Amino acid sequence: MSEMKKIEAIIRPMKLEDVKTALSDAGFVSITVTEVKGRGQQKGLVQQWRGREYCVDLLPKTRVEIVLLEQDVDRVVKIIQDAAATDNIGDGKIFVIPIESVMRIRTGEDGEDAL
Repeated sequence: MSEMKKIEAIIRPMKLEDVKTALSDAGFVSITVTEVKGRGQQKGLVQQWRGREYCVDLLPKTRVEIVLLEQDVDRVVKIIQDAAATDNIGDGKIFVIPIESVMRIRTGEDGEDAL
């Protein structure tokens, strides 16, 4: 059985369509998307409301998750990086996580067959 990995990418919400399209065009259509909030090096934004300054330190982000075979990891990481980049701070991060097992609930298939 082939090794499986999960790619978790935290990206700008405005780049989601670009990432989805790039992944789909490359044949990777099964993804999970979640709206999240977080902060990294940019540490939030200082904004004004009714004359007062306040810090928004958790910014809206989008988490894209995809489980795939290890042999596809480098290619998918590059696809996400290219599609999500704006070359500005706050573009996000990509994590690669090992997956021990997977099972398709409907059919009971497991491992590579469940992907």
